[in-house]
Amino acid sequence: VKANLLARLLDDLGDRRLVAEDKETVSRLVREFVDRVLADEDLPLNDGERARLADDLTDETLGVGPLAPLMADPAVTDILVVGPHKVFVERFGRLEKTNVRFQDDEHVQRVIERIAAWVGRRIDLSSPMLDARLPDGSRVNATIPPVSIDGPTISIRRFGRRRLRSDELVGLGEMSEHMLSFLKACVRGRQNILVSGGTGAGKSTLLGALAEAIPPEERVVTIED
Repeated sequence: VKANLLARLLDDLGDRRLVAEDKETVSRLVREFVDRVLADEDLPLNDGERARLADDLTDETLGVGPLAPLMADPAVTDILVVGPHKVFVERFGRLEKTNVRFQDDEHVQRVIERIAAWVGRRIDLSSPMLDARLPDGSRVNATIPPVSIDGPTISIRRFGRRRLRSDELVGLGEMSEHMLSFLKACVRGRQNILVSGGTGAGKSTLLGALAEAIPPEERVVTIED
């Protein structure tokens, strides 16, 4: 029942071009929709389900649907959706399959379209790939057919809520005092430094630690593809 109502709600918001409105507006529209449905239709829901219906639909409409618990887990660094019933996460450098499920490919695509709307982008047949950054800094890459022939996919790269400082990296044994002193001297001496590594290797963490050595009077310019 909730899946059917969610599809109807999103169709209604999409037709009225309201999906990308601010959270307060969308939340109000969802509650108006639920009030209307509960008043006009005889739904096979108990009292508890009826009371939670507006909250559940609001979470689905504003959030990332079934991925919400994974986004809230600070140990998760990567979320990979390669099918409605194939959702993987990376924790502590290990990839593992989760019990998270989407209803079908259409459900996955609705979440992708919602993410695209948040960042003022679109994803459709003419533009079947999405590269975006969420408000919390997470990087999202999503694809839909015909780019991904087996159905829509989502990849979310997450970052720690607190940046590790250079002295903490030394304390954790990630580098020695001598290594850190040398690298900081290179930064202050305006030497070119290439930070390279695979996914999850700690490139951004190292770059943040090295940025501590930038003199306060210097201007910092970042370029993002």
